Amino acid sequence: MATLKDIAKRAGVSSATVSRILNQDETLSVTPQTRERVQEIARELNYKKKSSPSSKTIIGIFQWVTLFQELEDPYYQAIRSGIERYCMTENLEIRRAFQSDPDYMNTLRGVQGLICIGKFNDKQIQLFESITPNVIFVDMQTSKINCNTISLDFEQAVVDALNYLTSLGHTSIAYLGGKEYLNDDTVYFEQRKDAFIRYCKEHQISYEPYLKETEFSADAGYQMMMELIEAGTLPSAVFAASDPIAIGAMRALYQKGYRIPEDISVMGFDDINVAKFSNPPLTTVHAPADFMGQFAAHYIQLLAESNTKLSYNMPVRMTLPCEITIRDTCGASSDL
Repeated sequence: MATLKDIAKRAGVSSATVSRILNQDETLSVTPQTRERVQEIARELNYKKKSSPSSKTIIGIFQWVTLFQELEDPYYQAIRSGIERYCMTENLEIRRAFQSDPDYMNTLRGVQGLICIGKFNDKQIQLFESITPNVIFVDMQTSKINCNTISLDFEQAVVDALNYLTSLGHTSIAYLGGKEYLNDDTVYFEQRKDAFIRYCKEHQISYEPYLKETEFSADAGYQMMMELIEAGTLPSAVFAASDPIAIGAMRALYQKGYRIPEDISVMGFDDINVAKFSNPPLTTVHAPADFMGQFAAHYIQLLAESNTKLSYNMPVRMTLPCEITIRDTCGASSDL
């Protein structure tokens, strides 16, 4: 009997890609030709999908951004991809929903575990926990540990990033970031910005004229950098809170004739795949988004399938480390 691996080998793609194509996952970014080839090979090999037993664990994935926003910024897509890869390996059924879906609550009802990606207020937390007690919130921190969360160590990541820039002699550093809004329109606390300001104050780094926040997008990075350029003064380095912001900022600098890193250094955050292909390749903070998704899925599976006598009634907060990926967009300060 043909397997997913057999189809994958013939088609020259991964087993995960074959699974998503055969399950008609429209969010998968592949060409129509690849979809047709996989389906044709499946027919040639007489592949039959295994019927799912009624006892199969169902894991819900809820994404707070829209599908379009997810495609624009691969960070959240990488988290979801990690979750889905783990669930496929463990033969867990998946139900996906986006906050933009009109009836996402009904889509998620009946799941044994739920992974919510993004930022949520207390009302939403309670709503999701009414679906199943086995819930974890990914890429979110709360002031109190009142629900299961897994996120990145943004504070140490910012300290490491600024330590690297100051070791190159930079004493004036811009912060380009974005604001994220909860469902009730309150602004989510941005830990990277807070850590950046505290570091600069403690180390006498000039930052106030260069601090800007709009959105986490390449367009926003371009506009924020243009504003700094047009103001007539630039710092010697830029710390961007996401890679798309950094790439947009680099575009503005090139357009105005600045050289990177000879005239100004640029550091991003996330280490999305395209970062290594920018010109020059982007120095950035590597955020293990894919692994964060896998780890969240593993943890929620343990909760959903637990058959031990352990009485689970206490929420946990998990924090994963980041590390700097040094490439070619940071150099010694021209002020040295």
